[in-house]
Amino acid sequence: MDSYRVDFGSMLWEQKGAGVRCKAYEQDGRRVRLAEFSRAFVERDWCTKGHIGYVLEGRIEVDFHGRAVAFRAGDGLFIPPGREHEHKARALTESVTVVLVENL
Repeated sequence: MDSYRVDFGSMLWEQKGAGVRCKAYEQDGRRVRLAEFSRAFVERDWCTKGHIGYVLEGRIEVDFHGRAVAFRAGDGLFIPPGREHEHKARALTESVTVVLVENL
C-alpha cells in the first residue's frame, strides 16, 4: 500500500476455488478484498462469517435458509457474523464483482 491507497490494479488474481478469485490486502486485523464470482461458484457449507461490501458489477443472490436476498451493482451489503446469519451466495449473472471489508 502506498499513501493509504490499495492498488488492486497491480495485484495478481488468486484463484480461491471453483468460480471465485480475489485480490486482497490485509492490515491491522482487517482485509479489503476485490472478489469475482462466476456461476461456477458453489458454496457447499453455510458461511457464518460477517461481510460488509459493495457490488461493483453483476448480480448476486444470498440465501439465508430459504430467504433469498438479491444484490445488484450499486448495492451495499451488510451481513453480521454468526449462525443466526449463516448464508450461501450464488452469482445470478455470468460474473459478479464485489468489494468486501472483513475482520480477520
